[in-house]
Amino acid sequence: MESLDVAQIAADTTDPRAGLRAVASLRTLTDALELRQVEAALRSGMSWQAIADALGVTRQAAHKKHAKRIDPTIAVPRRSS
Repeated sequence: MESLDVAQIAADTTDPRAGLRAVASLRTLTDALELRQVEAALRSGMSWQAIADALGVTRQAAHKKHAKRIDPTIAVPRRSS
């Protein structure tokens, strides 16, 4: 099933069970895509603050969510004081 189909099912309120399963699938997909983008951002030299700004969250929230999940081979920029 393609993402667009899942999104359409998630938006359709006529079958709440199917809609909720679709929402859960989209959440899983979105989380995986977000992690990939965070890793790409770190590889390109973006700071946690810049990543957080792009995601619309605080630096602390972005770091807490992703710091332990990212590929350990990525050289993470350190925050300067």
